[in-house]
Amino acid sequence: MEPLRGDESSVEPDETTIATRGREVDGVAVETVLGELPRPTVAWSADGQRVAAGGSVATITADGADRFDHVRRAGEALFAGRTVESDLPRAARPRLFGGFAFHEGDKDGGQSPWDGFPDAQFVLPAVQVVRTDDGSTWVVVTATGPSAATEAEARLDEWVERVEALEDEPPEDGPGIERRTFTPDDAGWRRQVEAAVERIRRGTLRKVVLAGALTVDLRDELSVPSVYERLSETYPDCFRFLVAPEGGGQFFGATPERLISRDGRTVRTEALAGSTGRGDTPEEDEWLASELQDNDKDRHEHDLVVEAIKTQLSPYATSISTGDRTVRRLATVQHLQTPVTAELAEDDHVLSLVEALHPTPAVGGLPPDEALETIKETEAFDRGWYASPVGWFDAEGDGTFAVAIRSAVATERRATLFAGNGIVGDSDPDREWDEVQLKYRPVLDALE
Repeated sequence: MEPLRGDESSVEPDETTIATRGREVDGVAVETVLGELPRPTVAWSADGQRVAAGGSVATITADGADRFDHVRRAGEALFAGRTVESDLPRAARPRLFGGFAFHEGDKDGGQSPWDGFPDAQFVLPAVQVVRTDDGSTWVVVTATGPSAATEAEARLDEWVERVEALEDEPPEDGPGIERRTFTPDDAGWRRQVEAAVERIRRGTLRKVVLAGALTVDLRDELSVPSVYERLSETYPDCFRFLVAPEGGGQFFGATPERLISRDGRTVRTEALAGSTGRGDTPEEDEWLASELQDNDKDRHEHDLVVEAIKTQLSPYATSISTGDRTVRRLATVQHLQTPVTAELAEDDHVLSLVEALHPTPAVGGLPPDEALETIKETEAFDRGWYASPVGWFDAEGDGTFAVAIRSAVATERRATLFAGNGIVGDSDPDREWDEVQLKYRPVLDALE
């Protein structure tokens, strides 16, 4: 099936008749299947569910500022022709997986690690292996067209046999790192932070998130399925994702930050801002967490994010509530975190909420327009899909999207990692540099 452009207003019914068939199989690690799947390949692990999917029976792409609305409309048209077996668990029913670029239409000239990644791309997988939150594993096949049901049933038999023949194996060692290149280097970073602090002190800019890039040349060829499995073992409570389009690199990561989850009219998100390292002992860990809770700079940065999320959701919600601010502990870093829950006034699609929230002040800044302009003027690289929404949505308009931080885009022998920090009026460049290095660690540890 030809890719669907996001700005298409309609598609022919016989082209978008969707049949999905699935079968429960003996448990196999979802990560084991990744290496067997064709491009485009996606993987998603969160909220007790794991998905590895490959091939595409439909692809939606969009460019420009209207990319969220374009994808939503094309997805609704695509799902209008679906037929699904009623005994499939909800997590195994058709979903569109993908993500968006941080900025629209702002690609570097020449060769870029983001070649093959448009401003938005979502795929309806041809085959997926799903581990549901109750521990069952399903092989699911989707086909489109007049003979969709017959084709899906035939391919289901083939894929069940292939999956059941696989044997779980421990992940391979990382490829190793030969050379590292920072963009900017530490001196350039200091100049950027000092310039941002000066802009904050003299103007209306309240906060801006500046990011850096770390490009590593790898000693051996990269096995993204193995890296993905190591991230899953080390960061089981994070959102793990992989997006590998045809003709491009592979974007993957383990992010602690949920952008939005919609289930009917209930919406969940959280503010995640303010960070410190982990201690070598439980006592040092507690001391660092206490210092983070009491630090005026970190609390100020965090409160800005909480208030901005509430403001962004308020046009859609009948009620918004926040939980207690706590410390979220990960393997290499600790964050201030506040959960936010809202009840929608209408049946707004999850992509409408994604558009309203992106970018949060945790990855952009405040006021949003001035912060984004500062990022474009300051950063020396293309963010691509870094810090952007990645996730899935379904025919009901439900879905979950995470913020693609703690991430990298990679080819066979090179990976570019990204990390950023929120800059406010009293930010210290050296401390901010040290915190950014901590945020590279999840992917670096998986590569080394």
